[in-house]
Amino acid sequence: MVLIRKEIETFFRTPDDNGKRIGSHTWGIYAFYDYDGEPIYVGQTYEGLGSRIGRHLTNQRTDAVAMNVLDPFEVAEIRVWPLNLASMAKDARREYLDRAEFTVFQRVIQESKLGAVLNEKPPKETEAIDLPKSYSHRIIPESIYPHRKHPDIRIARRAATIASLARRISERSVKRGLRNTLLTQAKRLECLAEARLKDFPAGAEDEDQKQD
Repeated sequence: MVLIRKEIETFFRTPDDNGKRIGSHTWGIYAFYDYDGEPIYVGQTYEGLGSRIGRHLTNQRTDAVAMNVLDPFEVAEIRVWPLNLASMAKDARREYLDRAEFTVFQRVIQESKLGAVLNEKPPKETEAIDLPKSYSHRIIPESIYPHRKHPDIRIARRAATIASLARRISERSVKRGLRNTLLTQAKRLECLAEARLKDFPAGAEDEDQKQD
């Protein structure tokens, strides 16, 4: 975890095209991607890109993590869209943030093989905007990347997340959004397990049995 935190800190210390540190931007939109480049979560912040994303991905749990909507282990890459809204009135900032989040959300839905991400609630539907430049960074160091990316590790982790989410749903009255997240997680698990099965061609087990 220390190595991952260092990668996150390094990214947020990186200057944008205007020379401002990426993580120091107060307003912005962010998206998380897994080890297959699949988008899994989109959010907005008005409290600072560095602090908000850091809370998602480190020990400072957010609602999305606490509710088993987002598993930080799944996040291999982060992408951010810093926004300079200092000159806007408060209401205008909120409106612009919503529009920016909606625009990013629509973009990642189109990128997704499943046409879905894990957000419990989609952003408010509004008019899309022309987004500013985005910045992205893989936060998993090379020394642990192969282990984290291994499909069997991810299948086990994803199955555990689904079980925790399903148990949470069974213990309380929840709305449609959380159930939709459960369905998306189940589809993600199915895709990963199906892809992993292709690593073991049909007939290979028969050959092993013949040798026995």
